[in-house]
Amino acid sequence: MLRIHNSLTGQVEPFVPLVPGKVRLYVCGITVYDYCHIGHMRMFVVFDVVRRYLRHCGYALTFVRNITDIDDKIIRRAAENGEPIEALTARYIAAMDEDAAQLGVERPDIEPRATAYVPEILALIQRLIERGHAYVASSGDVLYSVSSFPDYGRLSGKRLADLRAGARVDVEESKHDPLDFVLWKRSKLGEPTWDSPWGPGRPGWHIECSAMSTSLLGDYFDIHGGGMDLKFPHHENEIAQSCGATGHPFVKVWMHNGFVNVDNEKMSKSLGNFFTVRDILPRLRHPEVLRYFLLGSHYRGPINYSLTQLEQADLALGRLYNALRGLPDASPPPGATPYRDKFEAAMNEDFNTAEAVAVLQTLAREINTLKAAGKVAEAASWAAEFRALSSLLGVVQLDPEAWFRCSQPVDGAVAEGVSDAQIQACIEARLAARKAKDFAESDRLRDVLAAQGVVLEDKPGGVTSWRRK
Repeated sequence: MLRIHNSLTGQVEPFVPLVPGKVRLYVCGITVYDYCHIGHMRMFVVFDVVRRYLRHCGYALTFVRNITDIDDKIIRRAAENGEPIEALTARYIAAMDEDAAQLGVERPDIEPRATAYVPEILALIQRLIERGHAYVASSGDVLYSVSSFPDYGRLSGKRLADLRAGARVDVEESKHDPLDFVLWKRSKLGEPTWDSPWGPGRPGWHIECSAMSTSLLGDYFDIHGGGMDLKFPHHENEIAQSCGATGHPFVKVWMHNGFVNVDNEKMSKSLGNFFTVRDILPRLRHPEVLRYFLLGSHYRGPINYSLTQLEQADLALGRLYNALRGLPDASPPPGATPYRDKFEAAMNEDFNTAEAVAVLQTLAREINTLKAAGKVAEAASWAAEFRALSSLLGVVQLDPEAWFRCSQPVDGAVAEGVSDAQIQACIEARLAARKAKDFAESDRLRDVLAAQGVVLEDKPGGVTSWRRK
């Protein structure tokens, strides 16, 4: 049975959906004012695997991941660039989609944008005012009254007294409590605005997700996910808003993926160790290397990014692909298998991808043993099982020969070298030389390719395969 760590309770709990056979999942997406960094992409990949596995378990899943397309950062960046906000957000949404697709992340079922849900946001704020959870401040903003919600801090484990002790004095003096947060921002000159009962303005960040999630999935749904950095205050505020408006629970299970560290330090622009996906991918043989790296640790823990770690991921993937080389198509063994049982046991225990990857590595060694013993048909059957399981993680999805023909990065850039067509022409010329017993020419052509980083492997029957070194 699937068990998931619930951030709300701090426990790994059996997962029982609110409606039998159906799962509603909401994940906080990104604010589109810049390119995706590897922290963003860890969240994308983690919940892409969650999506894959929930459907593998037979659930009818509705997966929603939002886009924040109105925010202080967006407004500032558009002003700095001297471009319309819509042009800025459209460009970075397209870049986000491209980056995610390269890592094999499928699009969510529904991808709402905050600016399309302003009527729902206004209705939610009005309900909070009517229920005594929100008020119009002297500044013209509408604020949430944190003291009106006794359970505030339950998700993050924070106490109101401690939060107040550490809060800065509000310079506007418009808040009833220094912890109160904005639901509706009064408009400023040059900013986008919408009409509201409280005057022209725009939504606060936290209210956006409450409005989008409940509008699409209902007032109480199964799973809400996002990065650990969102647990407080964003998700804490979502709970306060949503529960305050409805008077009942908001989400059954909260999931949070851990941080990405860089050389054992938290990734930060101020430290100069901030990497976008577009910084990293040119350094890799294939984007699958980054995905494999991100799944090599349990999603809840921190993960340490370094080029050494990526090199190790590249080598590990090469060993897996090598096990699948030279095998014909086949069907997996019928029924349950020990490897499938172990793989599913790992995934059923809070989506433990690190253990699931270890099962794939063990299965690859079994396939290699069978190949060495000449049991090709049996090896091919287990290779089919391998592919079925690896597809649930979205790794080892290429043809093995295509993997080995990917260019190895050189000094942070993909080696241009010789083309696939040039390599194939050289191999054919070498085969012709061998048939003519011109072994000196055959050896010369092998050396020419070796100098270009191309390794030839001669197989029985006069077949030669190749890979880039």
